[in-house]
Amino acid sequence: MLRWISISILILGISCGRDEKTVETERVTMKLSSPAFVDGGFIPEKHTCEGEDLSPPLSWSDLPEGTKSLTLICDDPDAPMGTWVHWVIFNIPPDSDGLPEGVPQERELPDGTRQGINDFGRIGYNGPCPPPGKAHRYYFKLYALDAKLELNPGVTEDQVLRKIEGHILAQAQLMGRYQRER
Repeated sequence: MLRWISISILILGISCGRDEKTVETERVTMKLSSPAFVDGGFIPEKHTCEGEDLSPPLSWSDLPEGTKSLTLICDDPDAPMGTWVHWVIFNIPPDSDGLPEGVPQERELPDGTRQGINDFGRIGYNGPCPPPGKAHRYYFKLYALDAKLELNPGVTEDQVLRKIEGHILAQAQLMGRYQRER
């Protein structure tokens, strides 16, 4: 029995002998941020239904090599009827470093970026608009893809998520909160 334990420890030691920190630091991690709010912080009212309902400015860095397009989805998993989609935007050029505040609610932008339909039934961004009460979380999820999506503007989040399967090189996430008092 003792011999079996010694062999198991030896095998475990060999399989875990790699320096995990070295492996982790060699991998590039894509980053997503906003000058409007910090990760986990509150989204300013101007980016919500109680304000101007402008999309927040977003920036990203450290895209992986081979990125051919970017996709961004914003949703609220705390919505009373299940996850609520606020924004679907895809085919963002890989040479961009972010999106400006107030992206127009157009099906296709001049650079070829396309927007899908959100759960409000509209094209583009519609911001947080939770029922009064506790704060909801809003996840901005950025995907670096090895392909441009062959999808028309006006598609749903589900259609985009199905199409990006097998094409995700990296992803990053930014979470903001919003709470309505009235």
